[in-house]
Amino acid sequence: MKSDAEHIEEFADWVEDVMRARGYDIDSPRGGGKTKLAEDAGVHRAAITRLLQRQSMPDLDTMRGLARALRVPVRDVLIRSGKLTEEDLPLSPPAAAATADGAPALSAEQAAAALGIPGHLRAAFVQITEQLRERPAAVADRQERP
Repeated sequence: MKSDAEHIEEFADWVEDVMRARGYDIDSPRGGGKTKLAEDAGVHRAAITRLLQRQSMPDLDTMRGLARALRVPVRDVLIRSGKLTEEDLPLSPPAAAATADGAPALSAEQAAAALGIPGHLRAAFVQITEQLRERPAAVADRQERP
């Protein structure tokens, strides 16, 4: 079982990866990424700072705000934080989500896990996969218009 410090470390690493993938500048001293994320998430900047400095795990309201601002499911945030497990929050695939042969489609996060994509690359993998999934739908929609 992981310690609280290990959970905070892993969660903060994941949040930083997602922040970078979403364009939040957290690497330059005056990038403003922490402040912008706090604003977008509707939380106090100190909560973001404490997380990124690996001092404390955010509360549930902050996690909800992070999920919204970073455009990731709350489920992923809760599981990544170590607060809940995948067994605690099982996925029930949507009825419409299926492959051409009728098999249930994987979420981008499930595909990353199934493929063994390392944690520090998962946010980028998920973002690219979601963009690729959206593109065929948008192209098909444009083709159907007269």
